Amino acid sequence: MQIHGIIHQFPREIKHLIVVFVAALSIGYFGGLSFVNDTTSASSKGIQERYLGNEDDEEATKMMFKKSSGEIKTLVHNHILSLSVIFFLLALILSTTSIGMKLKLFLMIEPFVSVVCTFGGIYLMWTGVTWMKYVVMASGFLMTAVYTTSIIVILQQLYFKRKS
Repeated sequence: MQIHGIIHQFPREIKHLIVVFVAALSIGYFGGLSFVNDTTSASSKGIQERYLGNEDDEEATKMMFKKSSGEIKTLVHNHILSLSVIFFLLALILSTTSIGMKLKLFLMIEPFVSVVCTFGGIYLMWTGVTWMKYVVMASGFLMTAVYTTSIIVILQQLYFKRKS
């Protein structure tokens, strides 16, 4: 079965469904990023303090404590499962686009690597491998860049005809 480029032939109601799905998904995704920014200041120090606490910092304006084992395992579990489903659904939609195969495969596969690196990195940082905060930052940034690119590609492909 050939699905490359079939997005251009989807009926109008399926295209509208994809648009509202992507819109709702993006509100949730970028809302989550706003929460991350609020709780970590999008900094390596903020990420480390969020999960390991800052009890030793006498200059801290807000006291934070190390997450418990249950809290960290719940966070990692919930995020890996939910983001995997989100990126799988986006990959299914991306598979129907007419973009180049190498770019398409990258946009479809990379988010799963970033999810594992980001949330596995958070867990490893919590266990004491503090340099993982940099892996968490880099993989989180890459995950967001790929998510944003995927959404732009999907929306562009839905409303602009493929050149013959």
